[in-house]
Amino acid sequence: MTDFFLRPFGWADVPALTAIYAHYVQNTAITFDTEVPGEPAMAEKFGHLLALGHPLIVAEHEGRVLGYAYASFYRPRAAYRFTVEDSIYLHPDETGKGLGKTLLAALLDQSKALGFHQMLAVIPADTENSIRLHEKFGFEKVGLYRQVGFKFERWHDVVHMQKAL
Repeated sequence: MTDFFLRPFGWADVPALTAIYAHYVQNTAITFDTEVPGEPAMAEKFGHLLALGHPLIVAEHEGRVLGYAYASFYRPRAAYRFTVEDSIYLHPDETGKGLGKTLLAALLDQSKALGFHQMLAVIPADTENSIRLHEKFGFEKVGLYRQVGFKFERWHDVVHMQKAL
């Protein structure tokens, strides 16, 4: 699909973004959340990102939200304020079509323009498509944490990747 467009988050997006995220909570280990957050919790999270001036990008086609991406602080301490972690979530019908690539490119550009210095990706080790995507954009593997997440009755390793902005 090539006729989607990217735009900033709007409050009317909360239900669609919550539904997209719910799919990943319920069906994958891409997120280590084990319970789906409701719309109020997601709205609070997005409001916090907006208040901090972090990028929050929505992909849309004919009024339908296809996915979203955002950069959030890697850690809350002040010394980390120039380092962000990326998150990208696509509607399950939209994976494998290049949308993640477009969102990540925009997220990198916006994060750099906002003065962030490093972007980190924290990815379950068995999520090869996400690892390959980040490698295409110059992220390097900088760490592997073994068996740090327990979801769906099994342990998951996590790869840390990093890119200078």
